[in-house]
Amino acid sequence: MARTRRSTEERSRRRFARRQWARRWLTLRYLVVAAVVLVLGGGGLYAVYFSDALSVSDVEVVGARTISAADVESAADVPTGGPLATVDLDAIEFRVRSLKAVRSVEVTRQWPDSVLITIQEREPVAVVRLGADLQGVDVEGVPFRTYQRPPSGLPRIETPDGTSATDEDALKEAVTVIAALPREVSVLVDHLDLRSIDEIDLVLRDDRVVRWGSADASAEKAKVLIALLRQPGKVLDVSVPGQPTTSD
Repeated sequence: MARTRRSTEERSRRRFARRQWARRWLTLRYLVVAAVVLVLGGGGLYAVYFSDALSVSDVEVVGARTISAADVESAADVPTGGPLATVDLDAIEFRVRSLKAVRSVEVTRQWPDSVLITIQEREPVAVVRLGADLQGVDVEGVPFRTYQRPPSGLPRIETPDGTSATDEDALKEAVTVIAALPREVSVLVDHLDLRSIDEIDLVLRDDRVVRWGSADASAEKAKVLIALLRQPGKVLDVSVPGQPTTSD
């Protein structure tokens, strides 16, 4: 009987010891896992923020055609040698956007060591003389490049005395008018006279003048003008398309 009791107590102690060891091993396992995570995380942070392996060593420019990639890189002023993870992409975009010929820009990280700058250039839709310069103007009315002579195929916008006071809103109105002209009308146009945002005239190749007004209802004005071109008169007024007039 005593031997049986001792045997039972021994088995109980062993079960208790095993449970104790299981608890200690579970705790130890968590500590080991946590240590491994800390080591790996610390190594990852070091690699990303401090290691030379992930530092900026290259800048790539995509989309540059009329402006050089070197000019874009110079404006971007990307800091090289530092961690790629800490590069201020917004600041780079801001600096590149300061280039007049750039309409939009996107800057991204290219792991492990490169910054990619993707730009969309402005496209000229007309030319305008501002002061002494002949400037290309895009669809937003932004003058952004200089020409030595008028390029073929681009409409010409003239301002009073070639002044530089014409603002971008007025230029945008003018290019909106240009975009609305059907080909059968645009081929007759020598140039646009732009005095203000709502004082735009078309000067035709035969010296007739079309009073256009603002860019509002340009598509309707173009249709009215096609019919009005058959009428006599040196001045064709479509500024109010519902009441067109002609005069000498």
